[in-house]
Amino acid sequence: MANYTAADIKALRERTGAGMMDVKKALDEADGNFEKAIEAIRIKGLKGAAKREGRSAAEGLVLAKVVDGTKGYLLEVNAETDFVAKSDKFVGLAEKVLEVAVANDLGDVETLLEADVDGKKVTDYVTEEGAAVLGEKIVVRRLAKVEGAFVDAYLHKTSKDLPAQVGVLFAVDADSDAAKTAAHDVAVHAAAIVPQFLTRDEVPSETVENERRIAEETARAENKPEQAMPKIIEGRTNAYFKENVLVDQPFAKDPKQTVSQVLESAGAGATAFARFRVGS
Repeated sequence: MANYTAADIKALRERTGAGMMDVKKALDEADGNFEKAIEAIRIKGLKGAAKREGRSAAEGLVLAKVVDGTKGYLLEVNAETDFVAKSDKFVGLAEKVLEVAVANDLGDVETLLEADVDGKKVTDYVTEEGAAVLGEKIVVRRLAKVEGAFVDAYLHKTSKDLPAQVGVLFAVDADSDAAKTAAHDVAVHAAAIVPQFLTRDEVPSETVENERRIAEETARAENKPEQAMPKIIEGRTNAYFKENVLVDQPFAKDPKQTVSQVLESAGAGATAFARFRVGS
């Protein structure tokens, strides 16, 4: 009988994030030797990495870091299960990948995956140090960089037991105390209200035309008078902007004001934002 205890099983699961049966099998094969069991899990994980390529990884976390108050980085890393997503090993791996992005001032995930960490590419590091040990497909999915006179980062947990699932970076063109407070409030707003664009100018023209077409066809189906059509189409297109454009949205804490009005009151203007929600 192998020389290990239930406490050893628990400790090895916490250390590696591996499943119960995998941990017990590794300890059996290592005759209870903790370090050899870890090595066995790593080897097994490496062999299984290719088999995990086609599997879905929709759990995970979002991390953010702001440097000097003016430059923010937002990273999403995915795993297959929330059990792995909340493990210290997974969180530590994601934090290290974010450190690479910050150290190299990167703003896109393709460049990040090719960057160096501990003498290897990030993509190889994630496979060898993450997927192999954790036993799941691990994906560095998205990276964004936002710059401004002031950048606020807000992370939101949808479950108290999991790492942050929603992250927002929001940049403004002023750095007064009032501007910083307003920027944070808008970052929290963006986490909850889910804007798609910063300003109307960012909405693709084909999207605007499609919204106008839908508005017109809907109005005609409702037998609205012809002379009222232009005003109805304009009103319904504006409703689309108010729902999807951040600065046009009613402010969550005070819907009588738009986000733009809140920022103007603070002497600031929006310059950029990024929002990630795990798996979406």
